[in-house]
Amino acid sequence: MSRERLTEDEITAGLAGLPHWTREGDSIARTAEAPDFLAGIRMVVAVAEAGEAMDHHPDIDIRWRTLRFVLSTHSAGGLTALDLELAARIDTTLAAGSAR
Repeated sequence: MSRERLTEDEITAGLAGLPHWTREGDSIARTAEAPDFLAGIRMVVAVAEAGEAMDHHPDIDIRWRTLRFVLSTHSAGGLTALDLELAARIDTTLAAGSAR
């Protein structure tokens, strides 16, 4: 997966397939609600494992059942294909854990 910055058109096209994600400057972000606190922690662990496997790590904020994920490739100074791929993996992980 490339660590080269995406063009604006590539970002727009990538986000079209990621409806839960929004652009925030040089990052993309998603918030999800877990059924309960422990389910949220399990989801965070699953996301952390996906990030570790990709050697690409999201910023994660946990507020009781509310989870917030932010992705950006800091070494590239913006969004790369890694961010879009990890966003898709996070969506799959959250769907398996019944996040809303």
